[in-house]
Amino acid sequence: MKKILIVDDEVNNRLLLEEILEDFKEKGVEILLAQDGKQALDIIKSERPSLVFLDIMMPTINGYEVCNTVKKELKLQGVYIVLLTAKGREDDKNIGSKVLCDKYITKPFYFNEVLTIAENVLGLKI
Repeated sequence: MKKILIVDDEVNNRLLLEEILEDFKEKGVEILLAQDGKQALDIIKSERPSLVFLDIMMPTINGYEVCNTVKKELKLQGVYIVLLTAKGREDDKNIGSKVLCDKYITKPFYFNEVLTIAENVLGLKI
C-alpha cells in the first residue's frame, strides 16, 4: 500500500494538506500524520511512506534533521521528501539541498502543486 506522511507541528497545516490529498484515499493510499520530527522518524522507519510533506520549523527535531537522517544516515530508498516551509531564503534552500530533500516548496503553496507532486511520486492520477 502506498502511503503519504504529512509532518507539521501546526494542526491546521496538517488538516489542510490532508484535505488537499484526501482523494488519494479512494485510490488506496493511506495518509499518515505526525506533529513533530521524532514522531515523523518513527513513522518513516516503521511505515516507509512513498511521499513525505515535511515542515522545517518544528520543536525537538526539525525538518532538515529528519530529512538528513532519512536520506544520509538511514539511506532509505523510495522515500520522496518535500520540504514545505515558510523559510524561503536562498540559504534555507541550500540547506535543503545539503540534506538531500527531493523538493523544496515555500508557504503559501499552491494546492495544484501539492497534488501534481503526489500524482507524480505515487504514479496515480486524481
